[in-house]
Amino acid sequence: MLTTQSAEGLPSGSEFRFTVVASKYNAIYVDGLVRAALGALQSAGAPDSEVLRVPGSWEIPVVAATVARRSRGRPDAILCFGVIWQGETLHAQHIGDAVSDALMRLAVESGIPVIHQVLTVSTEEQAVARCLNPDTNRGLEAARTALEMARLLRNL
Repeated sequence: MLTTQSAEGLPSGSEFRFTVVASKYNAIYVDGLVRAALGALQSAGAPDSEVLRVPGSWEIPVVAATVARRSRGRPDAILCFGVIWQGETLHAQHIGDAVSDALMRLAVESGIPVIHQVLTVSTEEQAVARCLNPDTNRGLEAARTALEMARLLRNL
């Protein structure tokens, strides 16, 4: 179920650093997620985020892991964006499951919030609603989660 998203009441992001890792594949939809997230982070006062583009969703975890292992310039949260179309075979499901597992392991092992918005969609309606509709864009949700998790972990 989709929930309406709003940039109102975003926590302050001025003291945090964020990195976005996003797929180039299905760019029209992924770009919508990235734009919404970057706009929300900017509205929250966060400094400009580093944006790293990878060929497809499969490549997101290795780049996110490399960012998390940096000795300098480690972000307070990593936001990951991709769109995988469910087709007639299980290929999309296998990719989605593997990416999800890798991103969760990375978050737990690194202690850096890894915000997962690698979406598996079955229809264009689903993709538009989650990636291009400003009222239900998951990029905004990702930014809010990144801001909240960065603050929570800093205060622990």
